[in-house]
Amino acid sequence: MNRAVELFLSIPAAWALAAVFTLTAAEAALFFGFVIPGEIAVVLGGVLASFDRIALWQTLAAAIAGAVIGDSIGFQVGRHYGSRWLEAKFPQKWGAVARWIAKNGPMAVFFGRYSAFLRAAVPTAAGAARIPYGQFLFWNVVGGATWATAFTLLGFLAGEGYEVALKWAHRGSLALLTVIVAVGLILWGIRAVRRRAHIPEVEKEIKE
Repeated sequence: MNRAVELFLSIPAAWALAAVFTLTAAEAALFFGFVIPGEIAVVLGGVLASFDRIALWQTLAAAIAGAVIGDSIGFQVGRHYGSRWLEAKFPQKWGAVARWIAKNGPMAVFFGRYSAFLRAAVPTAAGAARIPYGQFLFWNVVGGATWATAFTLLGFLAGEGYEVALKWAHRGSLALLTVIVAVGLILWGIRAVRRRAHIPEVEKEIKE
C-alpha cells in the first residue's frame, strides 16, 4: 500500500489527474470499488494539490467528473442488464441493497456515496430498480460533488500528513457525511430563521 501511494505521488500531474478520474469513475462503472475505494485516489489528488503539483480545482473537477460519470455508467448497466452479476456475487448484501433502494429511492444514491460497497453497488441497483434517470442524476451530482470536495480537501489540508488522511478516508466516510449533514442543517436553520424574521416586514409592506 505504501509503495503504491509513493508511486502515485511521484507520477506526472496529468497522469495523477487521469488516475483520480479513472479510479473514481471505475468504482461504479467497473465495480472497482469492491477492491480499491476511490477516495484513496481523491485524497492523494488533494495531497498533490497541497504540494502545488496540480491545481486544487483540477483535482476537484477530475474527482467530481469521475464520480458522476462512473455512477451514470453503472446506472445504465443496471438499467439495461439488470443486477444479475452483483446478485450472484453478493447474494446476501445485494438483497439488503435492493431493499434499501426500494425504501429510500433516489436519496439512497446520495447516502450510498459515503460507503465503499454501496458506492459501487447503488448506481447499478438504481438502474435495475428503474428509478427515473433525472432523479438519479440530481442526487448523483449532489452526492458526487460533496463527497469529492470533502475528500479532496481532506488530502489538501493534510499535506505531508497524508497517512493520517488516508486512515480517515478509510474509516471516516460516515463521519464526514455526518459533518456535511450537520452543516447543511445549520445553514438551513439559519435561512429559515432569517426568512421568518423577514415575513413581518413583508406583511407590513403589503398592508401599507
